[in-house]
Amino acid sequence: MLEQTAQIVSNEHDTDAYFRLVLRAPQIAPLVQPGQFAHVRVTTLKDALLRRPFSIFQVGKDTFSILYKTVGKGTDALSRMRAGEEVSVIAPLGHGFTVPQRGGETPLLVAGGYGMAAMYLLAQRSPQKGIVFVGGRKRVDILCEKEFQEIGWQVRVTTEDGSHGEKGLVTQPLIQQLRTPNSELRTPKLFACGPTGMLKAVGKIAEEFNLPCELSMDEHMCCGVGVCLTCVIPVKNGDGWEYQRACTEGPVFDSRQVVWETTK
Repeated sequence: MLEQTAQIVSNEHDTDAYFRLVLRAPQIAPLVQPGQFAHVRVTTLKDALLRRPFSIFQVGKDTFSILYKTVGKGTDALSRMRAGEEVSVIAPLGHGFTVPQRGGETPLLVAGGYGMAAMYLLAQRSPQKGIVFVGGRKRVDILCEKEFQEIGWQVRVTTEDGSHGEKGLVTQPLIQQLRTPNSELRTPKLFACGPTGMLKAVGKIAEEFNLPCELSMDEHMCCGVGVCLTCVIPVKNGDGWEYQRACTEGPVFDSRQVVWETTK
């Protein structure tokens, strides 16, 4: 974990209210692991005390990028920043995904909306290709489809309104895939990032099919470094359970350890 003033390389509009931000951070970029995040402070926004957490999307030699959506004052101010300006960054943060070993599990990724961004590095660094299932309410919520295809992954898209891909929920083609015998899917392992409801559904599917599964828990964060305890989730501990912090022990957890009955 490092704190660095990062220079904006580009900050481009993607689709609808989504933007792609590329930051030059030569000390941070080489350290990033799949599923980790960055805590960003817009230095020009003087009344913003708290940083904003963003999943790290892509990594270059001395840069990393994030995908974000304008949802409030902070992200709106960020969307107005241009190349050459600077932001304050703490990264890489959190416990990320486990990259499959060569000849090991076949990764099946499940993403809701910009949960796709958190999974790109996992797909890029996995020695074996898999399938990514991405879902959204409508077409503009489907991100990074082209990027996953360019690195050789099969992409299955679902939208709730049927405007792109199959109509329905992202879990439907996942279940269909798991119920279809396929010799190419050697020991599937599920990885997911997205809304809590989707994560719970994927966790239940993993349990039903007796598959290992890692979930990136989408919790609101304040400090991002384990101090404020805002982002805690309940996980199993012996015969009971305890709270663990999504920003440090997570955001990625083994789905079998999450106690859904008490999850916020």
